Amino acid sequence: MGEGEPGLRDSFSSKFGVIAAAAGSAIGLGNIWRFPYVAGQNGGAVFLIIYLLFIAAIGIPVMMSEFIIGRSAQRNPVGAFKRIAPGKKWYFIGLLGVVSAFIILAFYTVVAGWTLEYLIQSVKWMATSGRLGFSQMDNAALKEFFTGHYQGFIDGKWRPILWFVVMMFFTGYIVISGVKNGIEKYAKILMPVLFLLLIILVVRSVTLEGAGEGLLFLFRPDFSQLVQAPVRIIIEALGQAFFSLSIGMGTLITYGSYIQKKENLAGTAVNVAAADTFIAVVAGMAIFPAVFAFGIDPGEGPELVYITLPAIFQRMPGGLIWAFMFFLLLCFAALTSTISVLEVIVAYFSEQLSMTRRNAAILAMVSVGFLGILCALSGKVFGIFNASPDLLLPLGGFFIVLFIGWFLPKDKSRQELSSGGTYRTKYYRLFIFLVKFVAPLAIAFLFILGVYSRLITLFPGAG
Repeated sequence: MGEGEPGLRDSFSSKFGVIAAAAGSAIGLGNIWRFPYVAGQNGGAVFLIIYLLFIAAIGIPVMMSEFIIGRSAQRNPVGAFKRIAPGKKWYFIGLLGVVSAFIILAFYTVVAGWTLEYLIQSVKWMATSGRLGFSQMDNAALKEFFTGHYQGFIDGKWRPILWFVVMMFFTGYIVISGVKNGIEKYAKILMPVLFLLLIILVVRSVTLEGAGEGLLFLFRPDFSQLVQAPVRIIIEALGQAFFSLSIGMGTLITYGSYIQKKENLAGTAVNVAAADTFIAVVAGMAIFPAVFAFGIDPGEGPELVYITLPAIFQRMPGGLIWAFMFFLLLCFAALTSTISVLEVIVAYFSEQLSMTRRNAAILAMVSVGFLGILCALSGKVFGIFNASPDLLLPLGGFFIVLFIGWFLPKDKSRQELSSGGTYRTKYYRLFIFLVKFVAPLAIAFLFILGVYSRLITLFPGAG
């Protein structure tokens, strides 16, 4: 029996291990890098409300659906559908998830590599702050300085590629170690440390003079923002919900296949979604008070973390410590997510191609490495890959809920959710209603709107 066969499949060893690993998959740069700038560009509190609605009504049901498929089949995303629906074409959903994992991991690991650059630079900048005159610069001058560094770093090519390779190496090392001795072991360490670092940063941020405006921006909704750009805000909120929870790309099907039968799938999904949402909101609490305290525009965009925040840190007492801690936090957050996405590809290679875990991981790293280097070298390729989650992940989620709601026998999904009758499933009718009607209709409608809005952006005359 080879390593790719189900009899030798590894699994998570504890409930905390399941939640730490799945939450580690969900909690990453999507929460700490992407959520703040997307929320900043889309009205703050208004965006947060719509985002929370999508998490509850669509995110959790889709996550539960992925767990059902994964644990029921005990296979990778492609093998899972082939086992549950033999002779049918549903396995294309798994293939879509694997393709999404390739694309997302390529650009995501490039961004993750940036955290290593800034971790090193945070020490270097503060060590030379007197010579550079940071303390005498105003906000505009500081931003201009870091904009220059950011642009020089991105355009320099070799350093983004170097840090991409380093981050991919750490990711591959943990994945090669296995599910229990690699993914679960390191998730149990990284997640508590990540949480502690973030709480420390929040305490420091909210105590800055003028920080209250940042908290109001995040928690007091201005619905005029929704009136001005409703389609954009709603689509961005749905895309962020999928990206942040790691749904629609096969990650949770893969992780679900490692969950033991005794675990409560619904409870795990709710816990993971709650932890993910909490971290996203807390990240906003760490970033927006500081942004407003120093008079920075919260809608800076993807560069918010890498241009605006370093400028803020330079103006804070003990800036070296806070900058170093923040970028260390980003490194940990990035690593927990790159591990989970690489595992999707490794599970597919090892089981579908009957490869050892080590060989599957090496092949996956080389394959993703090629795409990642393209992202690092081409801003256009990076932009395309970065925009892909808003379309690919909802598409994957759409077919997953169709499968659970309309194809998989109800007794089978109920059996998995109840863990063979161990847990009560009073929520089952609501769950089926959501995955059968609400989730697919909402995702389809918003997907069409998303495609239309992007076509209008590319071809203005077509509208």
